[in-house]
Amino acid sequence: MAGGRRPAGLALGWGCCLLLCCAAASKLEISMPAVVEVEVGDTARIECNFYIPENASYTYIDWFYVDRSNKQVRLYHATANGVLEDDTDYKKRLSLGEDKSLSISAVTLQDARTFMCQVGAGSYGVGESSTNLTVYKVPQTPEIEPNAGGISVHSSDIPEIAKCVSRNSFPPPNITWHKNGQQLHAQENEVTIQSTVTRESSGLYTVSSVLYAAVTREDRHSRYRCTVHYRLRGETRTLDSRGVKVNVFYPAEHLKLQVVSSSALVKEGDNVTLVCEADGNPQPVFSFFKKDLDGWQDLSSLAEPDTGVLNLHDVNKSSNGTYRCQSLDLDDMSQIEEDVDLVVNYIEGVHVKMEPSSTLREGDSVKLSCDAHSPVDLKYQWRDEKGRKLVEGSQLFLSNLTFETANTFSCKVMAPSVPGLEQSKKVSVAVEGKPRIVAISSPLYVRQNELINLTCKAIAFPRPTVQWSINGTAHEYVDDQHVASNLTVRVSRDLLQAGAMCRVSNRLGVSEKHIQLVDQKSTVESQGVIIVAIIVAILVVAVLGAVIYFLHKKGKIPCGRAGKQDITKPEACKDKIVVEVKSDKLSEEAGLLQGANGERRAAADQSEKYIDLRN
Repeated sequence: MAGGRRPAGLALGWGCCLLLCCAAASKLEISMPAVVEVEVGDTARIECNFYIPENASYTYIDWFYVDRSNKQVRLYHATANGVLEDDTDYKKRLSLGEDKSLSISAVTLQDARTFMCQVGAGSYGVGESSTNLTVYKVPQTPEIEPNAGGISVHSSDIPEIAKCVSRNSFPPPNITWHKNGQQLHAQENEVTIQSTVTRESSGLYTVSSVLYAAVTREDRHSRYRCTVHYRLRGETRTLDSRGVKVNVFYPAEHLKLQVVSSSALVKEGDNVTLVCEADGNPQPVFSFFKKDLDGWQDLSSLAEPDTGVLNLHDVNKSSNGTYRCQSLDLDDMSQIEEDVDLVVNYIEGVHVKMEPSSTLREGDSVKLSCDAHSPVDLKYQWRDEKGRKLVEGSQLFLSNLTFETANTFSCKVMAPSVPGLEQSKKVSVAVEGKPRIVAISSPLYVRQNELINLTCKAIAFPRPTVQWSINGTAHEYVDDQHVASNLTVRVSRDLLQAGAMCRVSNRLGVSEKHIQLVDQKSTVESQGVIIVAIIVAILVVAVLGAVIYFLHKKGKIPCGRAGKQDITKPEACKDKIVVEVKSDKLSEEAGLLQGANGERRAAADQSEKYIDLRN
């Protein structure tokens, strides 16, 4: 084969390339691909395969292109002596391979034309063939924009669904539309597709397409996309846009009204929300009503604006009843209504009965009975004023009443089936009686001319009055049935001698108590005398004991265990000696000492003292 021949793997469109076929040929043959496709900006390579009989050499090879006037313009002239490149617009973008193939770099749209290869072989004549160079540009991924507004199912015209644009392609592609994966085709009064092809200054094309289609309620879930179709190397290829949804307007067909509460069973005091929901788009206008004896009361002014929400705060028995939600579609003015019953569990009429209902006195008994009304079962419990549980049940029995008995009791009413539903009722049990003085500041140790506070505290009901037998500044304090009076007074000689009298009275009786005042100076002097007397008595007893012990050791004193013994008796007891000492003076001193200390001793302790002296 001649030098222009390429390996079989690089030849395009070479129909008879087998050696056997070539050997059978008797004339110059040239083979070129009919079409070469190349993308804008890439390099195009066009081959020229030829066969010369008897392995003769070519004389020349010329490359041409055909311009718009159908004139051949030479690009290259190659001979055995060299290659001559003609001065054309392609000069800087052309190259000739060793196999004499033509390469064109940086291909543009203007390069889409016919290129010819001509081979001269001397006596075998001249042969030529041509290739059409096709230039393409793959389109960009299509951009889709759905209708920004809403589309009504009642629209009189076929509404616009979306727009699709594919840019920078060559040649111009085709655009198709799909809904939920199914291709849409133009259909009268149902589907319309409008396409526009624009050639840009660059020579590339922009293709736009607009889809118009009628919609139904079900199309609120439909997804639309557009697809760009273009051909490349004899095959059709596609590019898909993203899927989009459109906002479909349709009237409501169903309405739902429900009660929303923090607890499963609504109780008085709860906050309740009525929520009305419609399956239309956009949401209709909601109105709320409550049924009463005269018809339906409009509650729409209490609802949240532009929502289907009605809030009921702190519901009670009067909140029970039937509520209605009404929707109005502004597109076709259609209305739908839905009702719901609100049941509010409550406790009312909590009442406490006291038997007897007459005035109670100390020592009396009373029965407290509690009752209430509710649509559910109730449970009762009694508690005291500190909240401590006293008894389960509707009745509380109190016996042997006193002033100190808690005077406030609470009946707690609960509904076990409705958690949190409860009420309480308090009742006061007043025990009447004449005053009883429970505390008084006596005896009180004072100094003459000093200011002192005299205190008198009593309990009684009805509330008593406190009076003093002397003048001073009095302050009264009341705590429930207790009353306390503090009297500020200056100590005088007369006051020291007479003391003070506290008198407490109400309509049921009088109580009096005397306050003794003791001069602290006289008490201190008396205490000094008493202490000296005690010390002397102790010393006398000690000396006497020592003498008796000495005589006992000498054996001159008999000893008896009980009764009074004469120390002159001959019997002796070496084990124990008991001596009785009597002292009237000591009794008097002990009495003074008791007065000073505010304590009393038993008479037997003051009259006799026994000292047990043991070996």
